[in-house]
Amino acid sequence: MRQFPTDTLLPARAAILVFLSFAFAYFLSALIRAITATLSPTLTLEFALSASELGLLAGGYFLGFAATQLPLGTWLDRHGPRTVILYFLLVAALGCVVFSFATSFTGLLIGRILCGIGVSACLMAPLTGYRRWFKAATLMRANSWMLMTGSLGMMASTLPVQWLMPLFGWRVLFWGLAVLILLSIAWIAWQVPKWELSSSPAGEMGRAKVSYTEVWKHPYFRKMAPIGFCIYGGLVAMQTLWAVPWMIKVDGYSAMQAASGLFWMNIAMLCAFWTWGLVNPALTRRGFHADWLIARGLPLSFVLLAIIIIMGPTESGLSAVLWAAYCVSCSFVSLAQPAVGMAFAPAIAGRALSAYNLVIFAGVFVVQWGVGLAVDGFKALGLSEIEAFQSALGLYWVCCVLSYFYFLVTKSHNPST
Repeated sequence: MRQFPTDTLLPARAAILVFLSFAFAYFLSALIRAITATLSPTLTLEFALSASELGLLAGGYFLGFAATQLPLGTWLDRHGPRTVILYFLLVAALGCVVFSFATSFTGLLIGRILCGIGVSACLMAPLTGYRRWFKAATLMRANSWMLMTGSLGMMASTLPVQWLMPLFGWRVLFWGLAVLILLSIAWIAWQVPKWELSSSPAGEMGRAKVSYTEVWKHPYFRKMAPIGFCIYGGLVAMQTLWAVPWMIKVDGYSAMQAASGLFWMNIAMLCAFWTWGLVNPALTRRGFHADWLIARGLPLSFVLLAIIIIMGPTESGLSAVLWAAYCVSCSFVSLAQPAVGMAFAPAIAGRALSAYNLVIFAGVFVVQWGVGLAVDGFKALGLSEIEAFQSALGLYWVCCVLSYFYFLVTKSHNPST
């Protein structure tokens, strides 16, 4: 285990090694998060899942994830990223094993909830550490490149999983994920410095018993919460679930074609986050803050989602291109998370980041399950399956636009961004 003061900047080489160890864990968390999209045709057939059950199954991960965010923030500020993430990852490994042995929808759901709980520290832990260990511009870059690593994990959940399925089956894949999680535990334990509570600002703040009230009441947090819930949460919900059923049910893709489309969607997101990591320091130096970029970038996502909904069934390949363009256009909202973290003192960064992550993943859960409920509900009203999907996503589009207008009219700029 490496020893460095936890209230100062890390040396460059140590910072890179710390980043890589955290990035590997986040890669696995994103793979586990998104794998249900690729497995959705198989699981639907094997367990006879309805659209609402499929949405609940995918959302179960985010339910477990969201349930841990408030205590997670307190634990991160008090005990530090290293200790917290090691214990959480053990739960993730257990969740993969439970999922692999499931023989019913209930078993699958329990496994997904455990997975969500276990990986819920995989982004918040490093961002809490980066808030103290990295400069502001470097923190924005590290955030973007962590998200790029997540896109790599989601990319790995598409065609690679589809190729491995006939060889090993989905159950064996989850055994392999459990082994990889144990390897990531060893890597983090080796590279990440321990939090020195007695000498860190986090220790002083922990003893002062700062509550989440300071976070919830902060005007900048409230300004960013709706777009985090609807747009950021919805982006993840589409990426990790509903884009694939749309391509299969609406556009008539095969399971392999849908997995291929999702693969290229995640390639596009990987490139987007890589680019954000490259340009963020320069944008920060030139005064282009997160609020300015979000306000001018997000409207394109509304246009693209409206095109997807209105067009309905499209020719082969076009749907995947539109979905990829939509996801990339939503990447502006990813700037909100580090901006919220920098609006608070480093000593309570864990609480602020975890609270905002709770908002995001509560949104993911609501959108994933809500779209499934809406699809089933519209079908019960007599709409065709295609019309039901269009109507469900239309409701989601309205929510996104409303959250964006709230962001625009709420006057609370974060000068630290």
